[in-house]
Amino acid sequence: MVNKDQVAGVAKQVKGSVKQAAGKATGNRQTQVEGAADKIAGKVQKAYGDVKEKVKKAL
Repeated sequence: MVNKDQVAGVAKQVKGSVKQAAGKATGNRQTQVEGAADKIAGKVQKAYGDVKEKVKKAL
């Protein structure tokens, strides 16, 4: 079963990848950095969702 944190985390990772690629394509360093930050935030949120799911299954 997938929870909302896992889905939101993956969505943030995708958004970050797109933003980072757009920054590279346009030469906009700030957009590139923001994209990388979004990707990291998405990974953290997905990991949190994964832990929540494991705890839920353990109980």
